[in-house]
Amino acid sequence: MAHATSGYDVIVIGLGGMGSAAAYHLAARGQRVLGLEKFTPAHDKGSSHGGSRIIRQSYFEDPAYVPLLLRSYELWEKLAHDAEREVYRLTGGLFIGPPDCLTVAGSLRASREWSLEHEVLDAGELRRRFPNYTPNDGDLAVYEAKAGFARPELTVQAHIDLALRAGATLSFGEEVLGWKETGTGVTVTTSRATYSAGQVVICPGAWAPQLLAEFGIPITVERQVLYWLEPVGGTAAFEGQPIFIDENASGMQIYGFPAIDGPAGGVKVAFFRKGIECTPETIDRVVHPHEIQEMRDRVGELLPALDGPSVHSATCMYSNTPDQHFVIARHPDCANVTVACGFSGHGFKFVPVVGEILADLATDGRTKHPIKLFDPQRLVTV
Repeated sequence: MAHATSGYDVIVIGLGGMGSAAAYHLAARGQRVLGLEKFTPAHDKGSSHGGSRIIRQSYFEDPAYVPLLLRSYELWEKLAHDAEREVYRLTGGLFIGPPDCLTVAGSLRASREWSLEHEVLDAGELRRRFPNYTPNDGDLAVYEAKAGFARPELTVQAHIDLALRAGATLSFGEEVLGWKETGTGVTVTTSRATYSAGQVVICPGAWAPQLLAEFGIPITVERQVLYWLEPVGGTAAFEGQPIFIDENASGMQIYGFPAIDGPAGGVKVAFFRKGIECTPETIDRVVHPHEIQEMRDRVGELLPALDGPSVHSATCMYSNTPDQHFVIARHPDCANVTVACGFSGHGFKFVPVVGEILADLATDGRTKHPIKLFDPQRLVTV
């Protein structure tokens, strides 16, 4: 194993969604950045793939996220401009279900608290404006014009390209074996070398339980499945449609997208938080026929045209904290270490602003952004 003594200001471990954004923001500030990634650029082994991720501002999880979303939207626009790629698209979004369910009531709460533009549609108005949908008679929909989707692979690649343009050194196919604090910073040991830096930013995704074990942050990893279904009559009726999240009376949420990948690309849908606990080494990458049928049955309640065959399916991983809020912090006991993990299936829309926050924490030790909700001390058991 070679020993690399050349110093960096910051080493970023993991170059998926959050890590690639952090590497870019740090390099853009003139930091000497080394990024380390076990897999290839914009790979499909973790959580930052699958062609599309919902972006929205009327955040039912907690209104406290909205200020971060407003900044993230600014940075999505900047990223699209700087990278000259359509990394996101606004399509509008429908958040559907019984009036008192989290999807509807939570979206309304966030919209009203932050004066976000929105409409409330009853079931009849939803059917009239969006004929693909067959909601239950008592359902409501919150419509947000500024919702849409991001392209995860394009986003990761855009941040990687911009980081390289800004002078970052990025190494792929290089697995991190461990890291430790030193008197002057940190050293990171990989399958190839040992590197030194003043700071390390760890964005481990589904590998958090291994890389962050000593911090006592409880993270569980779950297998999730994505489905692309062929609509009866073809994809034309689903082009230009809004994204949606639908919650039924039992609280089970599904979500989906317009047809964005051409006539043969189907319509992407999935269950939200219907996973099986796994590890990156044990995840079942096979999508089974009974899973496809279960998805078709559930989405058919809302969108009967999605009754065609599955044209594609894929698996990804959610890294969940017990309360499903993120972990973003400089570690209280390790002044040279910043961690970002536990994005619990709803983090990708925050990728640009998390990159900015991580750059703040690594260079200044603080950030102007409201991140108290993401303090890992809330989770650490003594």
